[in-house]
Amino acid sequence: MYKRQLLIGGATTSRQHTAIKILPHYSNPVIHVMDASKSVYVVSSLLSDNKDEFLEEINEEYEYLKEDYYENLTERKYKSLVEARETKYMLNLSYLNIKKPNKIGTHILYDYDIRKFQKYINWTPFFYVWQLRGRYPNRNYPKIFDDKNVGQQAQNLFDDAQNVLNDVIENELLQANAIFSLIKANSVGDDIELYDDDNNVVGILHGLRQQVVSFGNEQYMCISDFIAPKSSGIDDYIGIFVTTAGIGINKLKETYKKDLDDYKLIMIDSLADRLVEAFTEHLHEIVRKEYWGYSEDENFSISELLSEKYQGIRPATGYPMQPDHTEKEIFWKLLDVENRIGVKLTDSYSMYPAASVCGLFLSHEKSKYFNVGQICKDQIIDYSKRKKMSIIEVEKWLSPIVAYN
Repeated sequence: MYKRQLLIGGATTSRQHTAIKILPHYSNPVIHVMDASKSVYVVSSLLSDNKDEFLEEINEEYEYLKEDYYENLTERKYKSLVEARETKYMLNLSYLNIKKPNKIGTHILYDYDIRKFQKYINWTPFFYVWQLRGRYPNRNYPKIFDDKNVGQQAQNLFDDAQNVLNDVIENELLQANAIFSLIKANSVGDDIELYDDDNNVVGILHGLRQQVVSFGNEQYMCISDFIAPKSSGIDDYIGIFVTTAGIGINKLKETYKKDLDDYKLIMIDSLADRLVEAFTEHLHEIVRKEYWGYSEDENFSISELLSEKYQGIRPATGYPMQPDHTEKEIFWKLLDVENRIGVKLTDSYSMYPAASVCGLFLSHEKSKYFNVGQICKDQIIDYSKRKKMSIIEVEKWLSPIVAYN
């Protein structure tokens, strides 16, 4: 008899990671779940008479993923960390137009009006959660509603979502908070030093550099490459932020549980995730135009904003540009996040409530998103020294991208 089946999900997980990094360390069934709506099917399968057949199919799939991964791993080539640093991405400092933030320092948006960022919701990922594949690129032309296969389902789901969202707004059932700081910064190697008004170092953000050799890749990037080096003598700046749209969600879910309303339980989670992303999009816009002011005259449509037509990026901590979740500690230390806006950091560096986002604001027009990818032992050793963590600890937190057993 199986006990304590483990379901793995979330934006930073995958079937491959589950098969390679988690399954070998757990004796009972481990299943990757794409999203909340799929968990109903998985749990039902585990409780059904066809449980053994279902698990056999899962195990066969994971075995294939594992074999494929290790086969590709042996063929993959890497730059040494020294070589990667020699071919780093170089900002052209001669043409670097650095804007000092209009409102440097820390700012809090508490109990922010959801109506102000409601229009920034990107509905396309919302439909994906419900396994409806189609696009909702803008408010004026929802292509998914025209889909002959899922159009009516999408319309019904969207109408239900609007009803729940209106209830949330009118009755103030969820609270949106944000805290962010615009800070003087410079890069030192692969790290970014953060300074106070007296140029004292108040924190260090640690970067990871690409090492995987790929066709056409002539630059091996690290997040620190987009900040002016300390040796240049140029004052540069960076933003750090935490947003949430999930304050109050547990109380709301308890109400749905008492009503045995599983549909709304899934609905409120998927809506809260969309709301916090919309809030973050809105925050980034007002930072660019007002608080930082490096793009005061921009005037993009919602579709253009969601397509990231603007200058600058906002990489999230724990995601491809900086996949180390332990870096969140500096946010909570400098911003006093839990006390100020109510978002906790768990022992596993997850954010609670889950409908929360933390990351960086980078302003330079040449800054761009990239994936660090797999890294080698030499970088693990170097990173452990910079982080003042043991190699074992670093390997633990970076296990999804470690390129060796």
